[in-house]
Amino acid sequence: MELKLKIQQKIQLFIISASIIIYVAAIGYISFNARKMAYNDAIEVTNYQVSEAAKDIKANLSAELAGLASLADAFKIYKDFNKDEWQEQVHKMYYNIFSENENVYALWSSWELNMIDPDWDRPTGRISHTYWRENGIVKDQTELRSLDGDSPLYAETKATLVPSIDEPYFDVVTDGTRESLLMTSLKAPVIDNGKFVAVVAFDITLSQLQELVEQIKPFEGSYAFIISNLGLIAGHPHKELLNKNIIDIFPEDNKEHNIAHNIKIGEAFSYTNKDENGIKNYVTYAPIFIGENNAPWSIAISVPERTIMADAIRNFRISLFVGIIGILLMALVIAIIGKNITNPITKITDLLNKIAKGHIGEEMKIKIESGDEIEEMAKALNQSVEGLNKKAEFANSIGQGKLDEKFDLLSDEDVLGKSLLEMRASLVKAEEEDKKRKTEDEKRRWANEGLAKFADILRQNNDNLEMLATEIIMNLVDYLKANQGGVFILNDEDKENLHFNLLSAFAYDRRKYMQKHIKIGEGLIGTCAIEKKTVYMTDLPQDYMEITSGLGGASPGSLLIVPLKLEEEVLGVLEIASFNVFEKHEVEFVEKLAESIGATLSSVRINIRTNELLERSQQQAEEMAAQEEEMRQNMEELQATQEEMKRKEDHMKKVINEMQVQEEKLKQTIEKYKTKS
Repeated sequence: MELKLKIQQKIQLFIISASIIIYVAAIGYISFNARKMAYNDAIEVTNYQVSEAAKDIKANLSAELAGLASLADAFKIYKDFNKDEWQEQVHKMYYNIFSENENVYALWSSWELNMIDPDWDRPTGRISHTYWRENGIVKDQTELRSLDGDSPLYAETKATLVPSIDEPYFDVVTDGTRESLLMTSLKAPVIDNGKFVAVVAFDITLSQLQELVEQIKPFEGSYAFIISNLGLIAGHPHKELLNKNIIDIFPEDNKEHNIAHNIKIGEAFSYTNKDENGIKNYVTYAPIFIGENNAPWSIAISVPERTIMADAIRNFRISLFVGIIGILLMALVIAIIGKNITNPITKITDLLNKIAKGHIGEEMKIKIESGDEIEEMAKALNQSVEGLNKKAEFANSIGQGKLDEKFDLLSDEDVLGKSLLEMRASLVKAEEEDKKRKTEDEKRRWANEGLAKFADILRQNNDNLEMLATEIIMNLVDYLKANQGGVFILNDEDKENLHFNLLSAFAYDRRKYMQKHIKIGEGLIGTCAIEKKTVYMTDLPQDYMEITSGLGGASPGSLLIVPLKLEEEVLGVLEIASFNVFEKHEVEFVEKLAESIGATLSSVRINIRTNELLERSQQQAEEMAAQEEEMRQNMEELQATQEEMKRKEDHMKKVINEMQVQEEKLKQTIEKYKTKS
């Protein structure tokens, strides 16, 4: 029986002595131990550096926080302050402290009014004092805040009953030029019997930490950076990374080593990674516990492993030189056994050349029975050929649009198979996205056509309010495939009794003649008018509305109420009910249409009122003309009467004159008679 040896066994049989002498003596001992010792020493130095840096930063920030906490403790006697003078006393204290601490960018505090003012009966409200420097001059400001409720940020501050440090943030300082500074806030609460009274805070820049970070370089190419409790970069040699989250900067490292979580809980840890240039680095983190704060920050140092392994690499090169000599010796031995493996390798090479040229087929399988790794290689190659054939068939199916063809990976490491599956998934996704895009285009087309249609309706019926409302609701119910709708118009003739009239209603393809009055604030219609917002409901009360047809009645499945407004003035309300649920684009369409309807309603109402005024003016003009004609006739009659009276007066004067003449004649006759006598 022929003894079949594997390639590894043959190599061990012929060159075992040479490999032991060369590799174990040179590469094995020197390289392994040198690399291990150099790496461990560098790691120890790096860990020590990051630990000492963490202590320095802790001392720096803890001193500031301790001073702030002492100030907060001093304020615990706030009840002893004179009510009328305590703000002046606090201001003096703030001014002295702020003037003596030039590294503090701003000093501020907030005092709860209900704790310091017995007359204040609201649950919220605070008085804020702020000191800052502007062009070297100390300025201050006092103002009332949170009178209508606390902001989320201040509510979080009130909930923290121990001295704390805020997450970093950018601020803008104006001093001749504008410079963006990275800052943080140190806060110390004033607590009385477990209750929050006030908070005193320092706003400080992180420039000192930035300078410290830039000085930490234990090895060539290394750098340090500081991270806040929530993962924001507080100090980094690359300033463009400041205030960015470490999760965004090192997403893969965070996923693999849980960086953000370890920083948050104050864990010391380290790991190795590769940067964007493919350089492997050792990164170590140390927590920074600041005062009593339970939200520690961290400092990290990143060192290229090629720097750590510099000495080991030099030794490895020496070992490599020795190894080359050994390789030359082994080459002579390998040449002896080369003939035993040349023929099968030639067959495999020919097959690989065909595969390299893109040729695939069942006839390409080869049979080699050498009993060693070459036989296993041939079997693996045959499996590859079979797998490539299946992949080709699968790719052809995808090309023909058969995206549901079954395909099994050769293994978890089948990269080409995974790529084909990903390609199919991408095609399926693209097909789904195309359908989604077409659906969105259809919705936009539907809305644009609807707006154009109703624009014509609004233009054609802008002189009759009732006809306009009827055309709108009839066409809108039909366009939405709804079942019932109505248009309510604001009646503001009586300012003491503002209400909405149902101007037009439509249901089941027929206009409904109904009268309905709704006061402002009454029901959903009145509420919509007050809030000036759309009301959309799908869970309606049983007794709210019933859609009736010849076959019976039923409650609608959804209700849409939209205000008809112009510049925040509600002119009416649109109500539409349907058995179907309105989609989002339909609601948005009605809201957009309501804006045009509101503008048209305003224009129609103005036109109607203008026409009414014109008619009233014409009527008044006609009445005045009639009155003028009547006055003219009266004047003519009066003139005739006056002429008649003058004629009679002249006649009377004539009669009187004649009587006077007769009387004179009578007197003369009497005189003559007397004379004769």
